Amino acid sequence: MIFLKTDDEIELLRQSNLLVGKTLAEVAKLIKPGVTTKELDKVAEEFIRDNGAIPTFKGFPNQNGDPFPSTLCTSVNDQVVHGIPNDIPLKEGDIVSVDCGTYMNGFCGDSAYTFCVGEVDPEIRKLLKTTKEALYLGIENAIHGKRLGDIGYAIQQYCESNTYGVVREFVGHGIGKDMHEDPQVPNYGKRGYGTLLKKGMCIAIEPMITLGSRQIVMERDGWTVRTRDRKCAAHFEHTVAIGVGKADILSSFEYVEQVLGDKAI
Repeated sequence: MIFLKTDDEIELLRQSNLLVGKTLAEVAKLIKPGVTTKELDKVAEEFIRDNGAIPTFKGFPNQNGDPFPSTLCTSVNDQVVHGIPNDIPLKEGDIVSVDCGTYMNGFCGDSAYTFCVGEVDPEIRKLLKTTKEALYLGIENAIHGKRLGDIGYAIQQYCESNTYGVVREFVGHGIGKDMHEDPQVPNYGKRGYGTLLKKGMCIAIEPMITLGSRQIVMERDGWTVRTRDRKCAAHFEHTVAIGVGKADILSSFEYVEQVLGDKAI
């Protein structure tokens, strides 16, 4: 069931999502060679709780019922999504996707950004740039009267035209009082097909794009998703409210990009 949100509920969603953006900015301040993803996770959890919110990922069950152990999903290089923070130091040239969720005032926030660690190969930077651009192309189609397939089509066409793979097994989602609500929001599709988009729908759009094949594998931990060919993957995510003529982006990369300056993707 799809729940349409009132204007007041959308403002509460915005507050939760802006906190995610600010949390990602705190993480951005720390990302460099030698730092561990567990250190990033500790800072993020403290920041979220200090701002009166709860990290929604921590304790969230997977399909086996195992709870996610951390506040952030930190997916490094060939990890696509749901990487678990650990004590392995990041290296020069790595990339790390940081996905973060909050719960505050009864509503959820969800956003992700893929960061460069030091100087990154130009081929990899192009993957990140294309994935981020694809996210905004999807958002351009998140308007009243269009269909879900229009969002997926825009993302898929742009990424595949750049010879990248589009992950199909993991998708975006509706969001509101629960982190994952209907509808599912694929990053592939046909124009004019799928659920009709209506004002008041709130969705998380999150392209997961691979440098090589789109084929993925699940690690034994039951969470971490990797590319089968071990090539890098990028992941960017915004929460948006479907609008009339234009989508309303409820999350924000502005805080992150203030920190990164000219190193932003």
